This record gives sequence, C-alpha cells and structure tokens, in this order.
Amino acid sequence: MKGNQNIREERTADMMTAVQNWGGVPSGWTRRHLLGLEDVTAGEITLLLDQAERFRNVIVQGERRIPLLNGKTCVNLFFENSTRTKTSFAFAARRLGADAADFTAATSSLAKGETIIDTAKNIEAMQIDAVIVRHSCPGTAKLLAENINGHVFNAGDGPHEHPTQALLDLMTIRQRFGKIAGLTVALVGDIAHSRTARSNIWGLKALGADVILCGPSTLVSKNWEKIGGVEVSHSLDKILDRADVFNLLRIQFERQVVRPFPSTREYAHLYGMDSVRLAKAKKDVLIIAPGPINRGLEITPDVADCPQSAILDQVTNGVAVRMAALWLCLNR
Repeated sequence: MKGNQNIREERTADMMTAVQNWGGVPSGWTRRHLLGLEDVTAGEITLLLDQAERFRNVIVQGERRIPLLNGKTCVNLFFENSTRTKTSFAFAARRLGADAADFTAATSSLAKGETIIDTAKNIEAMQIDAVIVRHSCPGTAKLLAENINGHVFNAGDGPHEHPTQALLDLMTIRQRFGKIAGLTVALVGDIAHSRTARSNIWGLKALGADVILCGPSTLVSKNWEKIGGVEVSHSLDKILDRADVFNLLRIQFERQVVRPFPSTREYAHLYGMDSVRLAKAKKDVLIIAPGPINRGLEITPDVADCPQSAILDQVTNGVAVRMAALWLCLNR
C-alpha cells in the first residue's frame, strides 16, 4: 500500500512540475472563444500554432497527459456526424486533464421542442467550462457565445467556418515547408459548401500565402477573386505545376440541393488527384485533405498513401491544435 501511495505522490509531483514548466498563456492571446478565423490576426494564428507544436512534441514523445486543465469540463455539442473533430477534441481535453462529455442530439430534449440555447444553458448549469459545437446552421457557435458564460469552440457551423481544421492544415503545411508566407496553396473541390475552405482562405491569407480555388464553375464562384491574393481556376491541369500545396476537399453531397456536375466519374476525371497529375506537380508538393476522403473521387488510393501525402499527419496535428485552442482560451 505504501508503495502505491509513493507512486501516486511521485506522479502528482511530476504533473505539478510539468504544469510549472509549461508556463502561462502568452500575453498575445486574449480570446475567450474560437469561432472562426476571419477576424483572427496573423500573430494570434502563429501563437496558437507555436503552442500546438509544443503539445505535439510532447504527445509524440509518449507523454499522454499534461494536466493544464485539471478541474475543467468540456462538452461536445454535436448536431452533425463527426469522427476526427469530435474524437480529437475529446482526446485534447482529456490529455490536458479536463473531463470530456458527449452530447447526443438525437436522444436529447431537442426532440421535444427545446431550443439550442436552452439546451446549452441547461448543460452549462451542470457547471461545465467549455462547449464544442457543430451544427448545420451558420452562426450557431456565435449565437451560443452570446448566450452562455462558458467558452465556445466552433467545430463547424454549416458551410460557414471550421477554424480548428484550417489551423491543423496550416500547421501541417508549416511543418513541411517551415513557413506559410510566399507559398501557393490550391483548395480543390466543393468550395461553395465547404466551411474548411473558408477558414483556410482566411488563415492562409493572414499568413501571407497565395490561394487558388479550383473546381467546377458550379462550385467555385469567380466572386472569390474580389479578395486580394485569391485566384479562381476551373482547370486543375492548368495549375498543377504552380501550387506548393494541394488541399483536396470532399464533395459535400449532403449540402447540395442539386447535383453540380453530371457524374462523379466526370468529376474524378477533371478534378481528381491521381498519379498522372501528381507527376506533373512540383517534386516537393504537399497533398493534404480534411477528410473523410473519398478514394477514387477527389483522390486516388495511391496518391492518398504516397510520400507527398500528409493526411495522417493532419490527424495527429488536429489533437495538438485543439489542445492549444482549449488551453489558450480556458486559461486566458
């Protein structure tokens, strides 16, 4: 018994040392919520990415828990399906020492007519500290941030924004090239319905990258070119040798009212990244995708698993980015 007690005391001492060594939240971070990247500065993005790198280094070295959020409680309030985002937010909270709970909309009082604000307020009354929300309606995260006292993290609000996905994409790009400024990043696919695309555009622009939006004219509007540094192309083959990064976005059939192209076969023929197209790209090109990927549609299996692909690195980075976001906001 004494041996077990000594072990527990040693672990507690080690955790306290880890917390002390980590230090406090940098002065450049003042946000309580993370709702989107449209109004986030380059300095704030860089600060968050730097902290995420610290967390990633600790994780890959085998340390699974850094108790910086002991005593905090985070709730995943997801009204849409999710694998990577929901799971990685839960892992991020637990690895920081916080409790994490999941909310299931299908079995909640929403089915009885309760509003989302009342649902969030009732959950908050259970003494939680943060809500991670995903909803099909744009602006839901902002609505909750205006109506509850806890911290709110946007895990995707319809086709509006998905800030942590863009941040992990930026982190993956920076790891490969050591920078973002001066790079040309092509976002290929369903720009019209992609919250990931929007957050990526704001983040990439803030850090000095040039952005090419590529896809069928029914999914990529020329109006995006009104933003400086954003180019629209309706031909993937014409930009293959120009981009340093290709971010291959999923075709979001669930949000489309009408089919924006004749067939998936035609889309794959015109916009799918395969080995032939990869061979025409830059030798050090980076291939990323927010997932889930549709093998054979946006990307062929051989490209998804090739050395230039960093799709699984993105998943690892996702936990680190969400750890950084939770820690910065909750300890602001």
